[in-house]
Amino acid sequence: MKRRQLMGYAGAGLVTALVANLGSESQADAQSSGLSVQWLGHTCFLFTGGGAKILVNPFRAVGCTAGYRLPKVAADLVLISSQLLDEGAVDVLPGNAKLIYEPGVYEFKGIKFQGIAIDHDRKGGKQFGSNTAWSWKQGGINILHLGGAAAPISIEQKILMGRPDVALIPVGGSAKAYNAEEAKQAVQILNPKVVIPTHYRTQAADAATCDISPLDDFLTLMQGMTVRRSNGDSISINPGKLPENSEIQVLSYKF
Repeated sequence: MKRRQLMGYAGAGLVTALVANLGSESQADAQSSGLSVQWLGHTCFLFTGGGAKILVNPFRAVGCTAGYRLPKVAADLVLISSQLLDEGAVDVLPGNAKLIYEPGVYEFKGIKFQGIAIDHDRKGGKQFGSNTAWSWKQGGINILHLGGAAAPISIEQKILMGRPDVALIPVGGSAKAYNAEEAKQAVQILNPKVVIPTHYRTQAADAATCDISPLDDFLTLMQGMTVRRSNGDSISINPGKLPENSEIQVLSYKF
């Protein structure tokens, strides 16, 4: 997808945001109230808390996302990691959300966002370009969404990312995201309190075109770490009840 096409969607209700300040409100109390995380398929999640709804990586239903429902949910702000169709299909969204898609520092409703560039492939970005990992604090929870990261995390990137409370990490491999071993290395570098795996093969996949691996490849590699499985697609996270040691949280998608 070319940038002019992406910016063209602004006329359909999205506003591109390439300035540092997207609008600020004082929400100190709300920022410590906890966070709801809903998995909408693939690397797409809705984060609700701190007086804001943040949607990350809406997609088109094609290839590995063919069997997921389109993430047509209302949000105040949309973050995308790249302009690929599996994580940057902003034309399918309702409402009048703000949109950020480039690395940089932004502020919205009192929440500061850090967009961190990391290669989307193992060829220095020559194949799929740059991926933007997003770091922010919402509802008292430090969140890091790695999007479709495929390159190792550098020292400079680690400094910007910090130690997340919740890290959303791709685990299914292919040419444009971490495989299980690379995801394990990212967990070791980041040492998050909660790991939510993303970008893995489910029954949503079109068998003829999807080349990512299932979640079990990653879980097998992470033996020894506590794995919690939710019965639904959403969890609530309280900043006062985070685990001391890293845990893996698996969400369920209702097909």
